Amino acid sequence: MTATTIDEVIENLEQIIQESISEESTLGYFAALYQNVTIHIKEKLGKNYFDDDKRMEQLDVIFANRYLTAYAKYKEKKEVTKSWAIAFKSSTDSMLIVLQHLLLGMNAHINLDLGIAASEVTDDKTIKSLESDFNKINELLATLVDEVQKDLAEIWPTLLKILKFLKKVDDFLINFSMKLARNKAWEFANELVKGDKEKKEKLLELKDLEVSEFSEKIINPGILVKILFTIIRLGERGKSSDKTKKLEKLIENKLDNH
Repeated sequence: MTATTIDEVIENLEQIIQESISEESTLGYFAALYQNVTIHIKEKLGKNYFDDDKRMEQLDVIFANRYLTAYAKYKEKKEVTKSWAIAFKSSTDSMLIVLQHLLLGMNAHINLDLGIAASEVTDDKTIKSLESDFNKINELLATLVDEVQKDLAEIWPTLLKILKFLKKVDDFLINFSMKLARNKAWEFANELVKGDKEKKEKLLELKDLEVSEFSEKIINPGILVKILFTIIRLGERGKSSDKTKKLEKLIENKLDNH
């Protein structure tokens, strides 16, 4: 499962969404979010939004293939990065809320994969010219990440009630702000383009470990927050397929309004 164009990325993500719906898998949550972001990136091409449309599509495809390849390997029971291994394994954890599943996917893909993709479309002499478009692609992601908590509360009111009752969950989510994720991904890309093969392998190993450690915090955020998440989970009624469809529609409407 690999793509060579942005259209193929969208098609492959649709395949994952439909597969997840038929299998009642929570993996459809992240795929639904990712597909809508990709569609809107495609719509920006050719409209003088990005500085370099050709390079941006190349970045988008390389970036997406990191996820598509990891997903395919997981389904074939092959080894993937620690970050994706945790996200995929957690898809069978019935006690995680939708927001946790989304954060696990975003953590692996943005904090690990995005920097790698950026380093593969540039080198140490040209990476500076990518920064503007790099920030723009993140702006589209940020429109979702910053508001996903509120949006999910519209679907499952229990989430909204608890967030109003105790701000502790907000404090937990602040640790995964898009701005922080974007800045770290950019720093990681710059480190990668400057290193030789041996240094790059070491950087990848250390980054994967760092990202996977944060994944564990998303799964186990502490006793108090975990109790709150358990209560929220009880309010998230319905099958995984129903939640995927609701999330897909909600995200689509949110992006249409931006």
